[in-house]
This record gives sequence, structure tokens and C-alpha cells, in this order.
Amino acid sequence: MKQHDLLAVDWSKIPAPRDDGAAQHLFGMTLPPVGLRGTDDTMVTLAELSGRTVVFAYPRTGEPGKIALVDDWDMIPGARGCTPQTCAFRDLFADLKAAGAQHVFGLSTQSSAYQSEMAGRLHLPFPVLSDESLELTRALDLPTMEVAGLVMIKRLALIIDNGRITHVFYPVFPPDRNAGDVLAWLRTNPR
Repeated sequence: MKQHDLLAVDWSKIPAPRDDGAAQHLFGMTLPPVGLRGTDDTMVTLAELSGRTVVFAYPRTGEPGKIALVDDWDMIPGARGCTPQTCAFRDLFADLKAAGAQHVFGLSTQSSAYQSEMAGRLHLPFPVLSDESLELTRALDLPTMEVAGLVMIKRLALIIDNGRITHVFYPVFPPDRNAGDVLAWLRTNPR
């Protein structure tokens, strides 16, 4: 099945993910010193960044006109919406920075090469980090799902202050509202 319009989604027809408790342990965790390749070809170690960092994670972005990973992708709770979520963070990037986010990153288990195509196509003003080796995912025990033999991070967003997780958005639905929810939280919880 071909991927249909990646941005025009009727969320009432997509199953929402349930809170399975898989992210509760993340509050207050210190990030491990794991380096991740960014789409800007830098290595980023989230644990070493000072100030406030926003990281939004998603399972997998699609490519317009390409075949979906599996035919029932849209019916997997939490799977659909990676591109709308990413575009919302792109569109609110300046507002997120003005609200105190020194750094904003996307995160997935896709390769940096795959992510780079998407980052260029969507004109992202921030890097997307690749955890293709699952090193950060395993170290933090991030919530994951397996589809077609691939391990993917379930959709979430983290607020990290000086290497420590201070807030977690999980589950995230609908995905295109996640950036707005993060922005509202940043405005009511200044550092």
C-alpha cells in the first residue's frame, strides 16, 4: 500500500495509544553519555548539553509515494503521525526557543541517512538524532514497539534540564498537537 498524504490525517479514524506505564520510570533519570549522529552530521550527547533540551521521539517517518512499512500501519496505536509531529515542532521551533528550549531534537531508530532525506524535504531547523543501534533506547529503557522486525521508539517527548529528564509527554496523541503541548508546558514551567 502506498503512503497517502503524510500530513492530512483524520485522527478520529486512527486508534489512540493507551498509557501502558512504559515511560513512568523516566522522570528524574539522568541521561547516559551516549553519542547520537544528527542529520546535521554532528555527534550529540544529550547528557552533556547544558540548559533545557526538548527531544521528541517517534517510531518512523514515511516517504510520500513510497510503500508503507506494513499495510495496517495506520491501525497500530501510536504509529501514524511522525511527519505531522515533526512538522509541528518545525513550525513552533522559534516559539519553543523563545520559551526556554536551548536545544530541540527529533529522535528515531531510523538511520541518519534515512532521517537526512526527511529533514531536508521538511526543511527542519533542528537536527534529528539516530539511535539506530538502540544504545540510548536500551540505556533509558524507552518504550518501544516492534513492527516488521524493526524496533521503534513509541511516540513521546522529553524535557531535559542539564542532562536530567524533568518532564515526559507519553503517550502522545494526536501527534500534531505534541509541539503545542510542549510549548504550553515550557511557558508555564520556566527554568
